[in-house]
Amino acid sequence: MANINRLSGTLVVDGVSYDWALRREPQWGDYDGWQGMVVALQQQGTQRGALLEFPPPKRLLKGLQRGRLQISDAIVSRGIRAALLAGWDPSSRGKPMVFTVDADGN
Repeated sequence: MANINRLSGTLVVDGVSYDWALRREPQWGDYDGWQGMVVALQQQGTQRGALLEFPPPKRLLKGLQRGRLQISDAIVSRGIRAALLAGWDPSSRGKPMVFTVDADGN
C-alpha cells in the first residue's frame, strides 16, 4: 500500500536512494494566482538537488475548497525518473534544478 499522507521520506528508484520533502503546499499568490505544490529531491550522498513544481489542483482553479494533499511514492518516483531524463545530474554541483510538471504528471 502506498504511503500517501507523508510530507517527506526516502525512496529507492533503480537501486539508488533519494530523499524527498514537501517544500510548499498549493497556495494563493497575489501576483501569480494559484501555485501548486513543490517537492524537493536529493540523491543521498550528493550535493545537487531538484525541485518539482506541480500545477495547482483543478478544484482550486474552480473555486472549490482545498482537498487533502496527496503525495504518493508513485508520484515521487515518476518525478525522479522524469528529472533524470530531463538532465538532472545529482552528482554535479550548483543550485537545485527546477522542473515544472505539467497537468498530465510528466
